[in-house]
This record gives sequence, structure tokens and C-alpha cells, in this order.
Amino acid sequence: MQRYFLATENFKGDLVRLTGDEAHHIARVMRMAADDQIICCNESGKSAIVELTQVEKEEVYGRIRQWLDENSELPVEVTLAQGLPKGDKLEMIIQKATELGVTAITPVAMARSIVKLDPKKAAKKQERWKKIAKEAAEQSHRQRVPEIQSVQTLKELIKQAGPFDLVLAAYEEEGKSGNHEGLPELLSGVQEGSRILFVIGPEGGFSSEEIVMLKDAGIFPVSLGPRILRTETAGLYSLSVLSYHFELLR
Repeated sequence: MQRYFLATENFKGDLVRLTGDEAHHIARVMRMAADDQIICCNESGKSAIVELTQVEKEEVYGRIRQWLDENSELPVEVTLAQGLPKGDKLEMIIQKATELGVTAITPVAMARSIVKLDPKKAAKKQERWKKIAKEAAEQSHRQRVPEIQSVQTLKELIKQAGPFDLVLAAYEEEGKSGNHEGLPELLSGVQEGSRILFVIGPEGGFSSEEIVMLKDAGIFPVSLGPRILRTETAGLYSLSVLSYHFELLR
């Protein structure tokens, strides 16, 4: 059953109104008609089965038949701070991280980031990234669409790290040194509902100055295992570890 994320104002009692891309997808792509059913999610993370009552090119209307008791969200809130990678890698990271349950993604311009985005390009990119996250959330039956934040510097990111219960940075030197116990030990003390920030470097990893900045800010550098992971793999690996620890082990 197709899933759509809608703003709060699209819900009026048991009536639902869909416009824009959602209406186009229902009418033109899926070619749905009255009496067909879809799932609609509101901004509070609640989802409902909606029976369509009117399908037009620009507007679609439906009536809520049942609110669903479902939860596919991670038991912890995870923000992935991803060092800006080159090419279109970030698009893939956003798509797959959404499937893996990430709460928010913050692109971070770091010393070894090859890509340099000016404000105009960054704003346009952010809109595309948001669309990718929304489509991935629909496909993976999430209750929420991850927040895709604007590009930040590492200094800006560190200043915003205070509210998090645990802040980690994937650091390959920890793996090379065989210090693999840090991540499991740190996660063992984390409770459900906690907020975790995981920082991933770009191609080439963190610079020595950046590692000093992270450590000085109380951020824990951790190993992701004995192998060297690409930047587009590291964040997804981290989310998989968190899913295993908080969902499959409990």
C-alpha cells in the first residue's frame, strides 16, 4: 500500500487532502481511483489507512478508515553528521540512511572535503536531499521523514553537540590500533529514547586538527572494525550497528 507524508493542515477530522507531488503520483503515476486505499502519515508520526473519495489531477481527497498501531522507528534518535563526499555519494547515503532509521542528517564541510558548495548551490542541493529522504521514508514504511539539515562546518556542528546524550566519531586509527571495544562499551550505557550524534569523515577521513577539535569537545573516537571503510559505507555501517544493538538484541 502506497505511503505518503503530509503536513498537519492536510488533515481535517477524518478527511485528508493531498496536493502537489502526492496528488500527481496518485492520479498520474499510480492511476488510482475512488475506493482505492493508501497510508497517510502526519507530522506527529502517526499513520492511517485512507480510502480515496475523489481523485483529480491536482487534488486528491480521502477519508480515514483506521489509525494504525505501528512503529518502525529506531528506539534511539540518531543524527548522522556526514563529511561532504564527492559526486552524488551523499544522495545514496541519505537514501540508505533513511531506510536504516536515521533521525536527521547533517552534511558537514571538512578539511578534506573535495566538494565546496556556495550558499545558492547548497540550498538547491538541500531541497533535492529532502525529496530523496521523503521518498526513501515512504518506500521503507517509516513513520517520520528524517530532517536534512543545511551544510555546516565542523566548528558549527561541535557547538550544537551539547543536547546529545552520546557523540561519536568514526576514526580509522582506533581500528588500526585494535581498539574495537570502545563502541560496544559506550552503547551499553545508552538507554532507549537517547539522542546519538555519529560523525563521519569525508574521503581521506579527519585531519589531525579536526581529531583534536573533536576530542577537546568530549567526542569519542571509535573503531568500526579492522577494515578501512569508504565514507559512504561508514555511516551506513554505524546505523546498522545501532539497529542491531537497540532493536535485534532487545
